[in-house]
Amino acid sequence: MAEYIKLNFDYLSEDEQLKQSRWFLETMKMRRTVRDFSSEPVPFELIENAIATAGYAPSGANQQPWTFVVVSDPDVKHKIRVAAEAEEKENYERRMSDEWLEALAHLGTDWHKPHIEAAPYLIIPFVQSYGLETHPASGKQKHIKHYYAQESMGIAVGMLLASLHLAGLATLTHTPSPMNFLRDILNRPENERAFVLIPVGYPAEEAQVPKITKKSLNEILVHV
Repeated sequence: MAEYIKLNFDYLSEDEQLKQSRWFLETMKMRRTVRDFSSEPVPFELIENAIATAGYAPSGANQQPWTFVVVSDPDVKHKIRVAAEAEEKENYERRMSDEWLEALAHLGTDWHKPHIEAAPYLIIPFVQSYGLETHPASGKQKHIKHYYAQESMGIAVGMLLASLHLAGLATLTHTPSPMNFLRDILNRPENERAFVLIPVGYPAEEAQVPKITKKSLNEILVHV
């Protein structure tokens, strides 16, 4: 039987609501995908706080189907870069269609991924496609179905990226495909699959980003 507690909710005045809403919008407008990272150290608490924030994301049946692996070891980062570049080289040279390559052209990307080693931290969110429960007596593992695991993970990663940006850090969302090598290198269990690879750090002093535009509010909002 479900158990309930009183909701702890901070009611704001309309002025404060608008102030916070506008501040968050303007702050998030500044978030950009960065590929040039500084080697300047990042306080680990910023990483911990961002992951803790992601852990408060809503999830299907509150199953919280996620694990966040943080990598700072240079040798492990190198292994990840080598494996990622191998997959990306295959993608750019053989797997991607001409239409796909044309869609990417304005971003100036290719299979080289030096940011994987340059960034002080890599955060790899793993989605748990199902849970594993070990029977205390027999030691046998039981599979627990997870509901809306992909959608839940997507929400958590969005909150993670927002937290990192608000902490003054730069990020990149990288999805080398396939990503099975991440589970192998990081020795993750069979029920986990890498969702995205996120280098995190301060941008390099001369960092540049592609000149892009976002769709206007009128193009993405439908009010019925």
